[in-house]
Amino acid sequence: MKSSVSTMFVLLALVLAVGAPAPADARSVTDSAGREVQVPEEIGTVFAAGGPASVLVYMLRPDALAGWPRALRSWERPYVPPQYRDLPETGMLTGRGGEANLERMLALDPDVIVDFGSVRDTFISLADRVQRQTGIPYLLFDGRLENTADSLRRVGAALGVPERGERLAADVESRLARVDAILARVPENERPRVYLARGPEGLETGLRGSINTEIIERAGGRNVAYTGDGRRGLVQASIEQIIAADPDTIVTWDPVFYRTVGSNPLWSGITAVREGRVFLSPTAPFGWIDRPPSVNRFMGLTWLAGLFYPAHTERDLRAETRSFYELFYHVELSDQDLDRLLEWARGAAP
Repeated sequence: MKSSVSTMFVLLALVLAVGAPAPADARSVTDSAGREVQVPEEIGTVFAAGGPASVLVYMLRPDALAGWPRALRSWERPYVPPQYRDLPETGMLTGRGGEANLERMLALDPDVIVDFGSVRDTFISLADRVQRQTGIPYLLFDGRLENTADSLRRVGAALGVPERGERLAADVESRLARVDAILARVPENERPRVYLARGPEGLETGLRGSINTEIIERAGGRNVAYTGDGRRGLVQASIEQIIAADPDTIVTWDPVFYRTVGSNPLWSGITAVREGRVFLSPTAPFGWIDRPPSVNRFMGLTWLAGLFYPAHTERDLRAETRSFYELFYHVELSDQDLDRLLEWARGAAP
């Protein structure tokens, strides 16, 4: 009976929403897909379609975020201000494991839905369909690394905080320029050959050009997971393939893999393991490599450039981390929390 009532509620809400005229105080916003969407003049609540969008909205306007796609874990909470730690768990409309439903979204009564990632036809169709079904404006913005600054400006303007969007965009552009200056001094054949080890066994990875390895490649790492046929995305590798590729550097965000790879005889002959060049990426409150692949990766860009090219990098990782977290995450790190985060980057994960 309860399920039937819930279903009737959703259907009624959809009937009322579909075809509803734009409010008199609406304004037009053009998203990265070229879609012109009518949004309220004043936006109070934003539903993030997935993990990348939730990070983007949180960075720009944390007061507007309706909830987290996944509730923050215990080790992530210290890196988010108290007033944002307990936002409701919403699920996701997009991404792996997407499980948001329309009933949950309608109950939050958002003024707009924001997605941040691919602008392929599949996601454009999803945006159009959800907007038709719910009557809620749905904005889709390009999440590719090179277009992040543009998206920050677009979303900042759409959410009524253009100055904030400009400030974050300028910081992102500065970080990219610093990496470009380093890479201009390092020939291609002298750049590290890198493998991204995902999961406790380290056998899931991202092919060259995938969004999961984009930050490694942008920092100047040569991704050894390459098929030569243009394929991208996540794949399962075999240990034989990794041995044959013989990366000189391994990056992982999985603490189990990090703690066990050095004593695993299957990995012992790989150059990165033999020479102690396996690095653990922090993931609090969001990953420095991906998890999710959003603006959070720009902290990873700074970290990776220092790992890959220490002779060409003049930086204070402690100061860089404190500055990034204050600007992007709205949090002033205590010395204890900062120490814990940097110890994590050196291998002492929670």
